[in-house]
Amino acid sequence: MELRHLRSFVAIAEERSFTRAAERLWVAQPGLSTQIRRLERELGVQLFERHARGVYLTDAGELFLERARAALAAAEVARATGDDIESGTLGSVRLGLSSAPRWGGAAELLDAFAHARPAVEVSVLESYGGALARDLRDGRLDAMIVPSIFASPEFRGVALGSEPWTVLVGAGHKLVGESPLPADELRGEEIVVTGHRDGGAYDRAVADTLSGLGLSPVLRPGGPGPALLTDVAAGEALALGTVACAADFNIATRTLDPRLTLRFELLWHAGTPSPALVELIRTAEEQQPRATHAARAALRAVA
Repeated sequence: MELRHLRSFVAIAEERSFTRAAERLWVAQPGLSTQIRRLERELGVQLFERHARGVYLTDAGELFLERARAALAAAEVARATGDDIESGTLGSVRLGLSSAPRWGGAAELLDAFAHARPAVEVSVLESYGGALARDLRDGRLDAMIVPSIFASPEFRGVALGSEPWTVLVGAGHKLVGESPLPADELRGEEIVVTGHRDGGAYDRAVADTLSGLGLSPVLRPGGPGPALLTDVAAGEALALGTVACAADFNIATRTLDPRLTLRFELLWHAGTPSPALVELIRTAEEQQPRATHAARAALRAVA
């Protein structure tokens, strides 16, 4: 049984005439009659009663008409699925988010994308940047939001913006306050880093930032995963990150003085992205009106 047989049957049932149905479908009437005979043989029932004024559905034909219409509607939905996937209105995106440090605009971007493409399923994995980069290379992720230190010739990217390096200070620490914190006051203070191989790029960025300010960093490995900043929350050490890093802890933030920033990007593999990912990239660019010319060129290249 083919869809064209169902379409022919429905057309005849609605027109009550083989002649009018043939004109509607732009086919020859003998061919239409042949299709219906084959359909009746396959079903083992008579679908039409032929009269001088046209044709009428039998009881079996009435039942089959309802089911034929349902089958054609389902086929149309299935056909449209391919169009929706191609246009990026359906599909899925596996997105990695850097946990150390975090980009504060992730929630806003994902909310905007969810409203623009509600049928696209987004799975989010939060981890150290090194783990995300490995998963992206191996195809376990479609894209990741990470500091620009993870940019690589094997990845393409769109700039998301910059956030200031922020000193994370526990409520009981002597340096807690609201004003920018002069870098020299960090001298001799223990600074929490991941101490993990997958957090190595972040750890080096912290060390390089402090060294660039003329400080000799005293680095202290933090706890695993969500326990990374436990010592900071307890007032026993400090950390460098972004404001978003303090969201899950009772930690105050002070902008580092002099003000230094950390750039973030949405990165994906250099291969052709899926239509759903292209739409996420487009949303990311629209969320960042001051995106660089290079970022716009990257998006145009995959659109």
